[in-house]
Amino acid sequence: MTTALPAQATSPGPHLPDPRHLRLVGHDAQHGPAGDGTASLVGYLVLVPEGTDPAQLFAEGVARPEIRPVAYTDAPPAQGRGDEAVRIDPARHVAAVDGHELDLTYLEFELLAHLVRHPHHVHSREQLMVRIWGYDHIGDGRTVDVHVARLRRKLGAAHRHRIVTVRRVGYKYVPEQ
Repeated sequence: MTTALPAQATSPGPHLPDPRHLRLVGHDAQHGPAGDGTASLVGYLVLVPEGTDPAQLFAEGVARPEIRPVAYTDAPPAQGRGDEAVRIDPARHVAAVDGHELDLTYLEFELLAHLVRHPHHVHSREQLMVRIWGYDHIGDGRTVDVHVARLRRKLGAAHRHRIVTVRRVGYKYVPEQ
């Protein structure tokens, strides 16, 4: 079974038409009702140029066009986040201070990236544990304290003050003014 856009639903421009105007074409399901041990159906959304019969793409004895997955290699690199001094590049999983990459563990990077993504927002230790370590982690707020101490050391004397302790609450990131 394939899904196709009716001719009246196609519109010029980069945007896809309203999905409510899609129609199903092709064979009816030839498998039994769900739960009777037969193979389940898998559906694919196939966008084809106007005037193309999508049923012919899957007909037997017909030469099929080459179908390639969409490659994202031509996309521009992800923009780093942060301020002028501390930069986070989530695509490369790299943090840099004053242009020098930091040697961070996975959890240190995730913690720093989360704090930098939410500047001036106070995060409790419990919120950070859930967000960074996950719901099923066994530990306490001291784990966060240890990782913050390591991050401050790695940020260096010039930038360690950016991770601010909010007494009896948690931590926040304060970017360069």
